[in-house]
Amino acid sequence: MPTFAQKFALLLSDAQLRNRLLFVLGALFVFRLLAAIPIPGIDAAQLANFLSNNQLFGLLNLFSGGGLSTLSIVMLGVGPYITASIVMQLLTLMIPSLKALYQEEGEAGRKRFSQYSRLLTLPIALLQGVSFLLILEREAVLPALGPMGFAINLLMITAGSLLLMWIGELISEYGLGNGVSVIIFAGIVASLPTQVSQVIFSFDPSQVPVYLAFLAAAIATIAAVVYITEAERPVPVTYAKRVRGTKFFGGQSTYLPLRLNQAGVIPIIFALSLLLIPQMFASFFQTSSLGWLAGLSAGILGGLQNLAIYGALYFILVFFFTYFYTAVTFDPKMIAENLQKNGAFIPGVRPGGSTQEHLGKVITRITFVGALFLGIIAVLPIAMQSLTGVTTLALGGTALLIVVQVILDLARRIDAQISIREY
Repeated sequence: MPTFAQKFALLLSDAQLRNRLLFVLGALFVFRLLAAIPIPGIDAAQLANFLSNNQLFGLLNLFSGGGLSTLSIVMLGVGPYITASIVMQLLTLMIPSLKALYQEEGEAGRKRFSQYSRLLTLPIALLQGVSFLLILEREAVLPALGPMGFAINLLMITAGSLLLMWIGELISEYGLGNGVSVIIFAGIVASLPTQVSQVIFSFDPSQVPVYLAFLAAAIATIAAVVYITEAERPVPVTYAKRVRGTKFFGGQSTYLPLRLNQAGVIPIIFALSLLLIPQMFASFFQTSSLGWLAGLSAGILGGLQNLAIYGALYFILVFFFTYFYTAVTFDPKMIAENLQKNGAFIPGVRPGGSTQEHLGKVITRITFVGALFLGIIAVLPIAMQSLTGVTTLALGGTALLIVVQVILDLARRIDAQISIREY
């Protein structure tokens, strides 16, 4: 087993791996450069005040990779693309042809499915951009724009979101890791110096126990995320013996590794993205001239500002999306068929339908543990926020979870690439 130093040396010495790593770094440099280009007419003081008092836009800033804090041309971030992906994944439950396209038609089918997600991103980005600009105008962060100025800003931020989506796709194809997750990760890491400096300059000696408790919780969270992410449930598999001429083939025993958390960081991103949609529309319509619409919007915003309600919805969505994403990506029927075609079977289980049923039961049980863990980890910072009154803990906990998951995913992908080259 190569050591970390040997793996790092191989990563730098292998031309293909080095080029992939450099491509990711170059793409992230372009992303951070775009995040520093603001749209015209911003009131910086009003923007800072607005963001400090609004949890919704704090989460949006997370998805934009920090581009929202400066109202950059990529302020929408990868949020529209994530929303489009959620819609497409949900449609696979209702449209059998889409499910077949995603699961049964191989790489070509998944490429077409991804293309549909990209096309859906455009109208979602336009809709979010209109809502977002109108909210910023109402809050006096942006001056009152005429039709031409509004259209120009809308086209700029929509194009920025599509450009960011394209950069994420390029990272997935030519770099290392999932491009969307890497972009969110880069935005979180880029904001760390600012957050650390804020903690240092606003340090309150009376809050030392709170800081220590949060630090201990962060360390425990990292350890738990690493443990659960790496945990596997091995399903034993035996290959039947076959006779060819005078020789015997097969008969080996191996196992099928089923991860406790098959979905990774995707449920967290999906849940946050889905929670942002009603908040954004409620913020847009709360000043509507229609009394019932304004009242409904105020009720939605008031309910979501309640930490208990927000935490419960967050937990339920994370739990649901863990099961949902696992069901979309893990197909027991396909695995059972592949095992049967290759002359393999699970000891004590008949090939075919019985194997499919057995794998379905196993994945349902272990996904329950993974979904419960992700849900608890997601709402734990919100619980700490309600106990301590420190409003930055919820966002910090979500960011910590995403960072740890993305680092683990990158490490696995790099290990896989290194193993291929060793063989």
